[in-house]
Amino acid sequence: MENILKLTLNTVTLEKTGISGGGCISKGLAYKTDHSIVFVKENFASKARLMFDGEFEGLSAIAATNTVAVPKPIKVLDNPDGGACLVMEFLEMKGLRRFSQQLGDSLAKLHLHNESLRNIKDSGYVKEFGFHTTTCCGYIPHENSWKDDWVSFFAQNRLDYQFKLLEKEKGDREANELWSRLQIVLPTFFKDLEIKPSLLHGDLWSGNAAETKTNPVIFDPATFYGHHEYDLAIAGMFGGFNRSFYDAYHKLIPRAPGFENRHKLYQLFHYLNHWNHFGSGYRGSCISTMKSLLK
Repeated sequence: MENILKLTLNTVTLEKTGISGGGCISKGLAYKTDHSIVFVKENFASKARLMFDGEFEGLSAIAATNTVAVPKPIKVLDNPDGGACLVMEFLEMKGLRRFSQQLGDSLAKLHLHNESLRNIKDSGYVKEFGFHTTTCCGYIPHENSWKDDWVSFFAQNRLDYQFKLLEKEKGDREANELWSRLQIVLPTFFKDLEIKPSLLHGDLWSGNAAETKTNPVIFDPATFYGHHEYDLAIAGMFGGFNRSFYDAYHKLIPRAPGFENRHKLYQLFHYLNHWNHFGSGYRGSCISTMKSLLK
């Protein structure tokens, strides 16, 4: 792999800096090259290429909006020993503190960007919900096929997709029964709401946001075009974002009626995704969220 990296990056020097990162899905190391420092994210699973190709496209799409900083993706490479790696710009980051307010403002601008292109010829405006390639939330692929209706997209491409995975791997009669009831009333959560496609990070919890000396940064996206409120769901599940973040965000995009219940609905996706990733420790959160939404 070292020789492939040297050839790809056109460098003689490829030295580990000792800086590492990553989470429960992938690991990464920073390397010094002849030209700069790069960060190489590795995963040895058979479907790692699919995951990293999606991440590359997501980072590229977010970067193209010039609204919020992301590490610049450089190349996805197959690993001869199995799996793949994503080579990207190295950014010296630390936990998000000083720039929480700026991140809220920048995230709102990201979400508004696509709509700002609507009336500009050949601007790349996206009128449907989905994405042009597969992206992954964790290691589970998103079903990103395009739909012109958000409620149908979220019901079928997100929630039902997760329930089908549960049924295949685990099976849970109570969860399936609650989902059969919830999907009938799903449109009521969006009554009188006009939803326009926004480019989303897709997995914006506190572990996927940080700051440099000058600005906030987001990374590890699960990008697609969807309802802007979706990005706030996992942000509220594990803490890490303070009031200044939300105040700045909602200054540009005010809360619409019914926000709280939709917030729970979008969190349901992430609880299901965590159940499928990590097991039944998240079952209770899924069941209680559906019961709450059905009251």
